[in-house]
Amino acid sequence: MSDHIHMCISIPSKYSVANMVGYIKGKSAISIARRFNGRSRNFGGENFWARGYFVSTVGLDEEMVRAYIRHQEKEDEHYDQLKLGM
Repeated sequence: MSDHIHMCISIPSKYSVANMVGYIKGKSAISIARRFNGRSRNFGGENFWARGYFVSTVGLDEEMVRAYIRHQEKEDEHYDQLKLGM
């Protein structure tokens, strides 16, 4: 999505969710900055991702969640078209 991402990941129980999200956000922000902003070193004091995040457990509905993530862009486009018709 243009303003957010969905991921379905498995986190070993020895790691906290907050630490894993922080790690993913940090490493991805550095990678994106290097690739698109031409930065050759890490940068501090700047924000790339929003501070918050949402986490939920999947359990027995994992395939349903994966399908939702795969097709989310199409669902959002369909919803936006419905709003325009009102």
